Amino acid sequence: MGNVMLHPSIDGGVKKGASGFAGGTLVCNCADRPVRLKIKGSVAHNHACGCTKCWKPAGAKFSVVAVTGTENVTVEANGDKLAVVDPAALIQRHACKACGVHMYGPVERDHPFKGLSFVHPERFEEEGWAEPGFAAFVSSIIEAGVMPSEMDGVRARLKEIGLEPYDCLNPALMDYIATWTAKKSGALKD
Repeated sequence: MGNVMLHPSIDGGVKKGASGFAGGTLVCNCADRPVRLKIKGSVAHNHACGCTKCWKPAGAKFSVVAVTGTENVTVEANGDKLAVVDPAALIQRHACKACGVHMYGPVERDHPFKGLSFVHPERFEEEGWAEPGFAAFVSSIIEAGVMPSEMDGVRARLKEIGLEPYDCLNPALMDYIATWTAKKSGALKD
């Protein structure tokens, strides 16, 4: 299964993060005037994502994406190069206009993830960011052109490296979304 390529940061296996990771700097792919973001603190819910909206390195079937509080994200350099990819999307993905790397994606609408920003931790200059813990939206890679006949191998490889494959989010995040929705509707009381 080791020959199934998923994403450069996990193809060799999932590297354990450092428990005391204090954040760092995310950098786009540009050699000239790269966009630089400071992230305060660690990231959470890091995962391999197969959706067709997330930025993926060339040739990758999955992105690697995590969240942090939007208040922990500061554009340090060359923010003039950032533009929102899809203003109608829930996640307002700010990408570098020159190289295309998605640098951060805040959720600003009324949603369980409001106040969080999605980031691609492999863009950190520093080592030690929280490792991916699961794979989400696995079937969606078919929508990006992966042959359905490859899916058994993809799922087997994900499990081999310790990432449980889901066709939505992991159970803890799905429970969080359902709880938020139930409280908002009044089906659950605080």
